[in-house]
Amino acid sequence: MKFWKMNGAGNDFLVLNNLIEHLPHESLPEIARTLCERHLSIGADGMMVVEAPTQGGDYKMLFFNSDGSVGEMCGNGARCICRYGYENGLAGETQTVETTAGIVTGRRIDRRLYRIRLNDPTTMDLSRPVEVDGVTYECAYVELGNPGLPHAVVPYPGLRQAEENQLRELGRKLRWHSAFPKGANVNFYELTGENSVYERTFERGVEDFTYACGTGTGSVAVVLTLQGKVSGRDIRVDMTGGRLIIDVERQGQRITDLYLTGPTNIVCKGEVTDEDLRPAK
Repeated sequence: MKFWKMNGAGNDFLVLNNLIEHLPHESLPEIARTLCERHLSIGADGMMVVEAPTQGGDYKMLFFNSDGSVGEMCGNGARCICRYGYENGLAGETQTVETTAGIVTGRRIDRRLYRIRLNDPTTMDLSRPVEVDGVTYECAYVELGNPGLPHAVVPYPGLRQAEENQLRELGRKLRWHSAFPKGANVNFYELTGENSVYERTFERGVEDFTYACGTGTGSVAVVLTLQGKVSGRDIRVDMTGGRLIIDVERQGQRITDLYLTGPTNIVCKGEVTDEDLRPAK
């Protein structure tokens, strides 16, 4: 089967076109687990599969985490798949993508830069304190879309200098904490200037830090905007893999639109020959 490998700000994905491949849906979790394993196969944070639309969109995007679990949506993945859709003639410069969490719209700004409207926040709790090992962390909680993609938003002073293993262990404990019944992507952040944020995300389904997280970045921006800590316009969020820009439009405490803008990169295109992948029946 043919594949593309892409990344958005270092968040990397494999893209399969099931309009051509006709892979049975029951085989997709195993394919994702196998191909996303970095040392044994191609390696990626997740896998996206293009399917025929069922709700009037240009096409449908199925997302699988690297452990084979289904993801409701992925912001950086959606930007990448919008470029894939444009360059493969599935949609024009503006497009409508069906995801498990709802409709996402995308727009091509230039060859590599894409902007998407993220799913609306369906749950927002600006104060959900969580205790870990006797320390209380002033978390907030956001879900984007329906079913909601869960995000814990956690302020962490000195984030750039944080000891990696300690931060990872805290991320793991928060990810599985009972305060988040669905589990959560854990987004640590530090304000670094006016409308400037540094962020690191421990991702559910990857079970480690990724270089970027688009929906996590959007969730952090929502919380900070509603708390009055950023303006909501042109919020610059730096991560290990680069910079993303978030724009938040609101009416009072209600978010009306949430936009994510950032780069895409086509890393390679090829044919899967992984001999550990069992043929689909």
